[in-house]
Amino acid sequence: MRDWIAVIVAVLGVLLVLAGGVLIVLQALGDRSAAPVPVAPVPDNPDNADTVVVAAPAPAPAPLTSRLLGVVKSPTPADRLIFWGIILLVLSAIAAGAITFELGAKGGGS
Repeated sequence: MRDWIAVIVAVLGVLLVLAGGVLIVLQALGDRSAAPVPVAPVPDNPDNADTVVVAAPAPAPAPLTSRLLGVVKSPTPADRLIFWGIILLVLSAIAAGAITFELGAKGGGS
């Protein structure tokens, strides 16, 4: 019975991780038209026709630690699916006996 529980929990964990990955891919594919394209204004005055409009540089990406903390603080639904999938996979490994814990205590006697 313990093996059946481990298999079922492992399958559910894998499905959750795959579902989270699919959501991330679908979100990435769907955001192509969402980003607005910046357009430089056309000067109305012909005397200033040689004026060049320069777009502002893109902001630097945030450091890795702040991005990871942002994911942990406010995860997206895809991240939640992946987190729960990983938890279920660890629980299935414990149920199957791949991960074991041993606790022991000894009293000092003379």
